[in-house]
Amino acid sequence: MKELVTVQVGEFANYIGSHYWNFQDELLGMAEDPQGDPVYKTTSLDMDVLYRNGETSQGILTYCPRLISIGYKGSLGSLSCSGSLSPRLSNPESLEIVSWAGNVIQRTAELHEKNLFLQSLCGEESANRTNGADQESGLPQMQISDKDRIECLENGVQYWTDFSKVQYHPRSMYELHGLWTDCEKFDNYGIGEDTLSISLQSEEMNERLRFFIEECDCIQGIQFIVDDSGGFSAIAASFLEDIADDYSNTPVLLYSARSPASYTHGKSSKESVSRALHDAVSFSRLSSFCKLMIPLGLPSLSRSNLSSTLFVEDQKLFHCSAIYAASVHSVSIPFRMESQGVTAESAYISGATDVGGMVQMLTGHARQNMITILDLAMPFPSLTGENNQSILPTLCSLTPEIEENGYDLHSIESLIVHGALSGGRRISVSEAKQYVHTAYQNTILRPMFCHISAALCPLPIPLPFPSIFNDRVGRKGELSDTRLGEERRGSLEVDSVPMAARLRSSSAVKPLVERRLGSLRRYGLERGSLGAELLRSWGFGREEVEEMGESLAKMVMLLYSNTYASSQSDSD
Repeated sequence: MKELVTVQVGEFANYIGSHYWNFQDELLGMAEDPQGDPVYKTTSLDMDVLYRNGETSQGILTYCPRLISIGYKGSLGSLSCSGSLSPRLSNPESLEIVSWAGNVIQRTAELHEKNLFLQSLCGEESANRTNGADQESGLPQMQISDKDRIECLENGVQYWTDFSKVQYHPRSMYELHGLWTDCEKFDNYGIGEDTLSISLQSEEMNERLRFFIEECDCIQGIQFIVDDSGGFSAIAASFLEDIADDYSNTPVLLYSARSPASYTHGKSSKESVSRALHDAVSFSRLSSFCKLMIPLGLPSLSRSNLSSTLFVEDQKLFHCSAIYAASVHSVSIPFRMESQGVTAESAYISGATDVGGMVQMLTGHARQNMITILDLAMPFPSLTGENNQSILPTLCSLTPEIEENGYDLHSIESLIVHGALSGGRRISVSEAKQYVHTAYQNTILRPMFCHISAALCPLPIPLPFPSIFNDRVGRKGELSDTRLGEERRGSLEVDSVPMAARLRSSSAVKPLVERRLGSLRRYGLERGSLGAELLRSWGFGREEVEEMGESLAKMVMLLYSNTYASSQSDSD
């Protein structure tokens, strides 16, 4: 087994992570359900890759995500910073401060009450322990219906923990000192740098990471999700730099995510310059400390191609984070597949690889491009002999600022399909691979290389998942040709959906990289530039800014050189 450690930094990253871990928890529950679908009971997808076995101080066995979550103070809602397996700290009034003899002003945040969904989880756990006795909260389990739980989530999610049903290790949750949830201006790289200077926060985060890594038998990599729209990008970059120094042989797969709300900014020229420089600095710094970077976050999911099957309210983090979490889940499936050997075949999985193999695949060959596009089809349409040529165009890009119709002869792709359907039935792994292979063979604009992975297990839809499917989507994720109305469907109507996700190393990312290079040159490097002083206030001298510009320019040059080679090959 090759383990993965997951890191989530920032509010939107933790929203994504909350959905991601709910998917894993649902898979674990389905595997243990005697009446559950046999497709979930296979051992071909090894959950130990993501989870660790442990034991509480009371001797209770635990199975927790190998996770570090970093966020604001007060961002955990009703969850304790020591996780869900440890009791909250004692009353702060009983704690003595022995290092200060002066006056003390005590500020205590009010505890966030558990919503109906979390209350029902407590009730289920209590009922399991007491064989049907009343809940610890005094509210009988049967009084909270599934419909009530869903309604409370759709209308009342304030924190990412409000819809999390996972037990977390005491070392997983880390709240940044001096940075509270109601912080109004945490919107640029420089503020994040200032936050890190408080106390020994970097050392504390590194120590938590060391705990999870050192207990791994053979770590394959780190999947790192960061909300890079504000100051958390600086915190992530500092953390990534330490990881690169301490674990130089451990590849990092970085998802830099943004919510639709992060695209709404002030209109003044000063704010525009600050935003442009933040984007450039954040992109340059983050990309320099990972092996593969996947930018995520469209300005609007409701106006994307996914709107043909989904109702997504862009202003709700609970909604849009679910889409990105589903894509991360799909991309990570090959990392959990048990290796079948060179010639062995499995009825449940095909195309296993690890993080290092994926990185080498997408950044190797002639490409050497580590900025990767992520495409998603949710649900993936039914595969038939008649329409298999049209299945690839159903993939919608979740990476912003790319060339939508560009073609790159040197592109490298890795496609994962799981839970595929044909004519309403779940098809075998070999059938799914053959359909996809045929689709690639029949398309005119083929990539230079494509790796195909397939799994029989679809994406399970847990109860905390938002009601975002439209009425084209059936119980198993099958798609009808027409919509009947504006009905929203969720976990009560949809049990699972077939999925497809694709990672692309392509010159189509040129606009994204060029825009950041242009902003850095215009506002940070040109004589008399408007942002030079701002960059100095963020702690960057002229030489550091020039180094960032050179790094971005090299990225652009590599993308153009491959595009030129493609055009030369076409003309020949």
